[in-house]
Amino acid sequence: MILLEAAPPPVRTPPNGRTDRTARLQRALGGATAITMLIAVGMSFLYAPPDLVQGQAQRIFYFHVPLAWVAYLAFFVVLVGSVGYLWRKQDGWDRLAAASAEIGLVLTSLVLISGSLWGKTIWGTWWSWDPRLTATLVLWFIYLGYAMLRALTTAPERAKRLAAVLGIVGFIDVPIVHQSVVWWRSLHPAPVVLNAAGPQLPGSMLATLLVGLLAYTLLYGFLLVWRVRIAGAEARVIDRQRQTALGEE
Repeated sequence: MILLEAAPPPVRTPPNGRTDRTARLQRALGGATAITMLIAVGMSFLYAPPDLVQGQAQRIFYFHVPLAWVAYLAFFVVLVGSVGYLWRKQDGWDRLAAASAEIGLVLTSLVLISGSLWGKTIWGTWWSWDPRLTATLVLWFIYLGYAMLRALTTAPERAKRLAAVLGIVGFIDVPIVHQSVVWWRSLHPAPVVLNAAGPQLPGSMLATLLVGLLAYTLLYGFLLVWRVRIAGAEARVIDRQRQTALGEE
């Protein structure tokens, strides 16, 4: 009786209708992602003209910038999921935050890699302690710490609470990354899209950037739904194993 009272409430398996809707959403996002990504890549190499100063190397812009923007989105979802978990104490919010943090960490890694490739071509160096580069590296370490905290903390509920706090506090670095080129002298150019004067790009370049942003946003949505579904399935398996162990005792 004591064991049964101490055990956490079981994770309920969602109704089949909800599971089917989520699976259909995942398939739709996957199809839309594949089509949009092909269009974005084609526009990046065939439609957008080369930059007058940077030449062909500037085409990394159409991958680097959307990756950064979608990484911001991923960490905003971590913030929302973390607040939701601390407020509601529901594991669904925690799974949303954890899944988005994993994806955001991968996206930020790709941002740093693509930025290094671009920097080597334009600045002649793989890395510079530029304010935006440094702030982005700090962001990467914050969410690496988030992942390690979840993996290494042995008490699951404590890990969720601590991760939620870190997910909220860590988001503070996102606006710092974005505004770093405005607040400090930087090798990065000033914002060419989100600024008071409006977009400072030719129409073809802006259209290519926006299609790329849509493609990577759809990719993020697909990965998020897929990862949350896996986390939910893992939770249900663990719950069934726990119930079986309690029944045997």
